[in-house]
Amino acid sequence: MTAAPTDLQAEFLEMPDGLRIDRPEVADGAALWRIAKDSVTLDLNSSYSYLLWCRDFAGTSVVARDPEGKPVGFVTGYIRPERPHTLLVWQVAVDAAYRGRGLAGALLDGLTARVARDSEHGLRAVETTITPDNAASDRLFTSYAARHGASVEREVLFDAGQFPDGSHDPEVLYRIGPLSF
Repeated sequence: MTAAPTDLQAEFLEMPDGLRIDRPEVADGAALWRIAKDSVTLDLNSSYSYLLWCRDFAGTSVVARDPEGKPVGFVTGYIRPERPHTLLVWQVAVDAAYRGRGLAGALLDGLTARVARDSEHGLRAVETTITPDNAASDRLFTSYAARHGASVEREVLFDAGQFPDGSHDPEVLYRIGPLSF
């Protein structure tokens, strides 16, 4: 007799390369920091912030694990306090060895399905910010919207001049919705 799949595994009948999706744990923080650092495109937060993220926002984040349990990808997010039906996706990253296999999309689909199911308010929209030169993230979120029959609205959230270090591209806000689960 086989064991019933976990909540997240039930949402991922086809995960690439025998991977499984799980809630992040504090012990995963260092690996998430490394994956983000190695991505080159993400703004790298302090290692401390990834530890906190795994502790305080595990319910709105997911990690992909290889067959040995090692994190190989993640999506971090949080419910916007002023918009309790909206999940803001903070970062999406996949280890270089696992890119190009649909893992980021599977992680995003699974996370939003879980948040929709577990949220006391439900989930009606996803937001994220993307710099204009990040074609991979644009494709990821545009295809997410298409898979879920939702529209995408874009507007500049923070222009380059608002960043104190002066070396940051604008961040474009993507609003995806309405979603129905």
